[in-house]
Amino acid sequence: MRISPTSFQHLIRTKSENCLKGGVRTMASTLQFKTNFAVSSKIEPFYKGGKVQISKDEKHIFCTCGTRINVLDIATGKIIHSIEQDDQEDITSFSLSSDDEILVTASRALLLKQWDWRKGQCTRSWRAIHNVPVASMAFDCTSTLLATGGCDGTIKLWDVLKQYCTHNLKGSSGVVHLVEFHPDISLLQLFSSSADCSIRIWNLRTSKCLCVLESHFSAVTSLAFSPDGNTLVSSGRDKICTVWDLEKKKPKRTVPVYEAVEGVVLLPEGEDYSDIGVKNKGLHFITAGSKGVLRVWEASSSQCVFTQTLPAMTPSVQDGGAEDDGHPCSLTFCLPMPVSGGLATVTAEHNILLYQLHALGVQQQFVGYNDDILDVKFLGNEDSHIVVATNSSQLKVFELATSSCQILYGHTDTILSLDVFKKGLLFVSCAKDKTVRVWRMDPESGAVHCVAQGTGHSDAVGSVCCSRLKKAFLVSGSQDCTLKLWELPEPLPSADSELGRLTAQVTEKAHDKDVNSVCISPNDKLMASGSQDRTAKLWSLPDVSLLGVFRGHRRGVWCVQFSPMDQVLASSSADGTVKLWGLQDFSCLKTFEGHDASVLKMIFTSRGTQILTGGSDGLVKLWTIKTNECVKTLDAHQDKVWGLHTSSKDSLMVTGSADSNIIVWKDVTEEELAEEQAKEEDQIMKKQALSNLLHEKKYLKALGLAISLDQPHTVLQVIKAIQQSEESQQLKKTVLKLRQDQKESLLRFCAVWNTNARNCLHAQAVIQVLLTHLSPEELLTFQGARAHLEGLIPYTERHMQRIGRLLQASMFLDYMWQKMRLTGGTVREGLDEEMDTTPLPGYESVFMIDKTPSGGEEKDGRASPEPEEEEQEEPEHHGENIDEEEDDEENASASKKAALRTHNGVNDRNGVQPTGREGSSEEEDSDEEEGPRVTVSEPAESKAAANAPQEPAYIQTEVR
Repeated sequence: MRISPTSFQHLIRTKSENCLKGGVRTMASTLQFKTNFAVSSKIEPFYKGGKVQISKDEKHIFCTCGTRINVLDIATGKIIHSIEQDDQEDITSFSLSSDDEILVTASRALLLKQWDWRKGQCTRSWRAIHNVPVASMAFDCTSTLLATGGCDGTIKLWDVLKQYCTHNLKGSSGVVHLVEFHPDISLLQLFSSSADCSIRIWNLRTSKCLCVLESHFSAVTSLAFSPDGNTLVSSGRDKICTVWDLEKKKPKRTVPVYEAVEGVVLLPEGEDYSDIGVKNKGLHFITAGSKGVLRVWEASSSQCVFTQTLPAMTPSVQDGGAEDDGHPCSLTFCLPMPVSGGLATVTAEHNILLYQLHALGVQQQFVGYNDDILDVKFLGNEDSHIVVATNSSQLKVFELATSSCQILYGHTDTILSLDVFKKGLLFVSCAKDKTVRVWRMDPESGAVHCVAQGTGHSDAVGSVCCSRLKKAFLVSGSQDCTLKLWELPEPLPSADSELGRLTAQVTEKAHDKDVNSVCISPNDKLMASGSQDRTAKLWSLPDVSLLGVFRGHRRGVWCVQFSPMDQVLASSSADGTVKLWGLQDFSCLKTFEGHDASVLKMIFTSRGTQILTGGSDGLVKLWTIKTNECVKTLDAHQDKVWGLHTSSKDSLMVTGSADSNIIVWKDVTEEELAEEQAKEEDQIMKKQALSNLLHEKKYLKALGLAISLDQPHTVLQVIKAIQQSEESQQLKKTVLKLRQDQKESLLRFCAVWNTNARNCLHAQAVIQVLLTHLSPEELLTFQGARAHLEGLIPYTERHMQRIGRLLQASMFLDYMWQKMRLTGGTVREGLDEEMDTTPLPGYESVFMIDKTPSGGEEKDGRASPEPEEEEQEEPEHHGENIDEEEDDEENASASKKAALRTHNGVNDRNGVQPTGREGSSEEEDSDEEEGPRVTVSEPAESKAAANAPQEPAYIQTEVR
């Protein structure tokens, strides 16, 4: 029956709505299991040390990251371009032209490459001529000249437009780590600094060194020019800044700053900077160095007029203990942002901070490198943020929408674990500094502040857990083998007041080794702990008394979790297994095996019916508890997965790994089901449309639709329908009208059909059309054409051999039939028309016809007919008795047939010698009359019948 597309689509839509309604009712009664997660967003490292440069329009930040240059969009915090070296060599230096058009990189392969960074294409590459890698690089203000300073003490200048080397400046000692052009290009002066701690001024007209500015006793780190170009401020790691008069080539003033300075920036003139202590109109500059704070200096008086105060600063920085430039809080770069009136700094922990000059307040923070991710949790209303504990003393709070980051100071050593209270605005952290801290987020501004702190452990605190029903208490487990229960102060202090003190209500010696994990039951009445001593223990709350011990793991227990629905405890261990334990009898209910290494983190999902696990093999696995089956394995991390958490609505999952990547995953189970259902509906619609097209004999559209379904069997059915059409050339006309991509698919399908003897004829018909009407060059342009044609050859040869054998057999059969027709004509006239040639099933007769001149006894050579045919074909003997002479003739005929039966080959196959049977001899053969002789090979069961007296019969042929 042909159905119109409109009515058919309405039918499909009605069925789909009914299925969805049924699915909703089913979901209300039974929970749907998750089947897959997809990456929603990713926070990955983009800066691992080295040079940082901001574009002139101040929209992008260029950072080195090993073999790549990453381009960060300041507005969104996302990496929009990543430029990577083809030779996989680390980039030693780079520079962006003043017009933001040209990017040049230098690598350890001693090559300079010019990039169109917006397209990510290398437009030119050339040898740097330096014998060692390039250490520094800078463009002039016209974006024409490029200066490169090498580790061999030479400086080379390049004309980027004309593509040749213009200068080779020699005279520096050691590595040239700093090159800068004078802002007034008409002077054609280049400033450089090398390992001799001096500043050289080069005249590019003469390629001579004009003078050497000597004032520093350590490496010069940065240069800052005044707008008029007559004053220069240099900074060094010798804890001084020098103000130079470039006209006289002499220092004006030396300013002691009492810290190793890594960057200096001049404050613009004519602006009001009274908020940062600028009262006069003289020259002021900002320094950034090992103390990790920005300070404003007045050049005329050498006085510090303003020192930045960071909120919740760590004690070591406040006390001036960060004298070492390798301290995490020290600053390594300071870059001006004149367009927006800001300033950018880079910390030793690879964090990039953007400030506003008027108040030196932090506007944005970007984390370039997170190091190992030790724990991660969802935070805030609607799970809008995540809090991350890395291999440092700082907490990082990321806003998922913009990737902007808050850096929280408080702990003095590596933070090991996190946990969040029920509503998501209050969370707890613990660290190696033996303390526990409580943090609160402002729901409106998103700012996070520390509100309480607890001390009391004698060793690093490795795990912490919050109460589930209300904000009442928290528990911690430490490497000192103890558990502590802390009561939250009521009310919690505000952000402006002093920190509240957490008091330990109960302390219990819990395990023989480090406590790796603690968790609290959903009703706040039980607590579980897991330890390196291979056991997990169950405790009652609030008295922290032992209820039982779970034994069975072969190695240390890394994580324990209560089921949100059942009285079950789950534990994961370094033995690679996850076990479910009953809380009533402490027995092991199930064991999940699948990870090749330690299972570091686990969490229940889907209302306690499934488990998510993260292992040190970098894999995240989804398990269904009922079937003990691993439903999905997510492979996106390259190192240990320490952090694993799900959102409050159970629709998102976040993972953190030692590879510095934080990945937010989205549950795509419903999307995949809807997509699969839509795909099935589309397939049904297309199949019905295909049926309608075939019915209307629109073969071209039918074939194109069948190819779009990508189903070889469906395409084969269409080819068969076309071949069965009345027009003989229909197949050729249809195939030749197809598009090239459709012909490619058709050739691929033919290679599949040709492997089957049933479909080879249809495949060969299509191949004949393609090979006959398409040139070899056009065929070779098809995708995979060479492989398909190579696959067609052996099967085609096999089909040709089979058809050849079939043709030989048919010719032999035709020859036998012609011989039988001749023989039948001598036996009786009209035998051709009356002979029954229908083969009997299971019966095979092979005839050997020996035709010799005969005198007449035709009945002597006849084979015995079937009883039914005997009555029908012998009308001349009905109702008469056979006389004795006829009996003698029949006996002679039987003897003759027995003598001639040896010629058909049947007895030879059965191992019988070709001699006469039933006592016949050569004398009997010679006495027989000559005439046409027919030898019949019969089955074994007819041997007895051959000896019996037989009546004259006609020839019966049976061929299988």
